[in-house]
Amino acid sequence: MQKRLPSLLPATLALLLAGLVGSASAATLNISLDADPGKLDPTQSSMLNERIVYQSIFDKLVDLDGEGKIVPMLAERWTVSDDQKTYTLHLRHGVKFQDGTAFDAKAVEFNLLRGQEKTSLRRNELKYISKITVVDEYTVKLELSTPFAPFMSVLTDRAGMISSPAAVKKFGDDYVNNPVGTGPFIYKGRLKGATITLEKNPHYWQAGLPKVDGVVYKIMPDVNVAFNNLRSGQVDISNRFPYKEIGNVPAGAKYTVLNKPSLGFRGFYMNAGKPPFDKKEVREAVDILIDRNAIAKVVYNNAVAPGHSPFSKAQFANGAADTPPKVDVARAKELLKAAGKEGGFAFKLTLPTTSDELQAGQMIQGMLRAAGITVTLEKTELATQIEAGKAGNFEGLYVGWSGRPDPDQNIYDFVTTNGSLNYSHFGSKAVDDLLQKARLEGDQAKRRVLYDQAMELLVKEVPYVYLVHDNVVFGMSNAIKGFQYVPDGVIRTATVSK
Repeated sequence: MQKRLPSLLPATLALLLAGLVGSASAATLNISLDADPGKLDPTQSSMLNERIVYQSIFDKLVDLDGEGKIVPMLAERWTVSDDQKTYTLHLRHGVKFQDGTAFDAKAVEFNLLRGQEKTSLRRNELKYISKITVVDEYTVKLELSTPFAPFMSVLTDRAGMISSPAAVKKFGDDYVNNPVGTGPFIYKGRLKGATITLEKNPHYWQAGLPKVDGVVYKIMPDVNVAFNNLRSGQVDISNRFPYKEIGNVPAGAKYTVLNKPSLGFRGFYMNAGKPPFDKKEVREAVDILIDRNAIAKVVYNNAVAPGHSPFSKAQFANGAADTPPKVDVARAKELLKAAGKEGGFAFKLTLPTTSDELQAGQMIQGMLRAAGITVTLEKTELATQIEAGKAGNFEGLYVGWSGRPDPDQNIYDFVTTNGSLNYSHFGSKAVDDLLQKARLEGDQAKRRVLYDQAMELLVKEVPYVYLVHDNVVFGMSNAIKGFQYVPDGVIRTATVSK
């Protein structure tokens, strides 16, 4: 049984203790996270900060390099049949899970089948696997029901993370609190709302890794608190950095800023399953009242790109739809009148607890007021927002997406009918059909046309208001060595030393 830290200490004491632990050993890597990860099980995950923690606990079948290209990990190599429907993965030999059990083809089979279960948030990513054959101990053949262009890209993230089958069976529903992978660090416990503690995996398969003895993730929703901890040395890496400080790093500072393009987007859902957002005219009116350029400048110090689609310029599907519309108050009022909301309406926009999102919400609040729309802002922990989104228990929900290499992973589950991330409860057969064709098409140019056609519909339907495309902005101590930037915006710890 894995030893777990007590869960009832006050968060303030927990942070103090974590700071003492971090300062007592130079071999402990301290990372601040702006939101507390929810469930530590890749099949149940929809938060970026969960992915950051997972990278230390779990290895994936394949990974991404610094240019966003797919590279081997637990699968050393793979072949694809001419019809693009059969993938044969040749697995790494001699790898052990952190509980001492063996990684092999049967473990891959177990994880992929688990990822396809109805309760799994990976089910749509893996649904085209029609047959899994364990060829031998280290070879697994995956047969797809149809060609699926994003398949290998899907395996670079949570769908390709491999849990210990023995641990999943042992802990059952409580596996979300007892994750076991093959990764460089072993989960030791958490103080909810305060810290997550990992310990070096002494039997990690990559020789010489990891470089530090442990990792402590410190939960710091206030970006300024995280910044102060970075400056004082209590934090080595911060996954958020005050945008207004990006250009103000003084000479002789003991920290630096990593600021590079990402694949993601920020914005908010509107619940199309309930009034008033069940009318597309209302949703479109909200969309054209928002000045993205102003938000990018005032809130994010231009360390983001104003956008109007899920596709940043780093993706081949980026097209004309990504150009933000001009603010048009008169047109918005016409749309509201057509929807029977000539006098305006009121709704609640649920936000993360971070100061940047609160400021963005306040700007949106002012922009919508011009057409008689009253916005009430409510700050909520991200994990709570996700649960509200799944249940459809919200009006407006400000939740972004860190982005994935293949465009399908930035759009399909968000807008297709019954998609696992379709919190808007929007549905359109025309959109469904176009996105289905795009994920089955192997030719990139043809896929681009299909995404353009889908976006032509979505800019009128507006189930989600796209605002900006993020950069990856991390604060980092100058003592850190071996950090490897990857455009998915996830911190990888195996190669880091200090």
